[in-house]
Amino acid sequence: APGEIYNIGGTEEISIRELAEKIKALTGSSSAIKIIPYTEAFDEQFEETQRRAPDITRLQKLGYRPRYTLEETLKKIIAHHMR
Repeated sequence: APGEIYNIGGTEEISIRELAEKIKALTGSSSAIKIIPYTEAFDEQFEETQRRAPDITRLQKLGYRPRYTLEETLKKIIAHHMR
């Protein structure tokens, strides 16, 4: 619909730390996860959300259903970039 905003994703809730750990595990990476304080990365008006889960209610009303889990999606993205 023109002028409408839709979140596209699944309904799985995850923190940025958990996402980083999941990507690290799926890639077999031995890299360290570096945590950068918000005060270094953003200005003082930035408000962080500790956990993220897209609200796909509007898309679901149009018949959208996620085809893949977050892990399946990450595996596909990783496989694509490993080629």
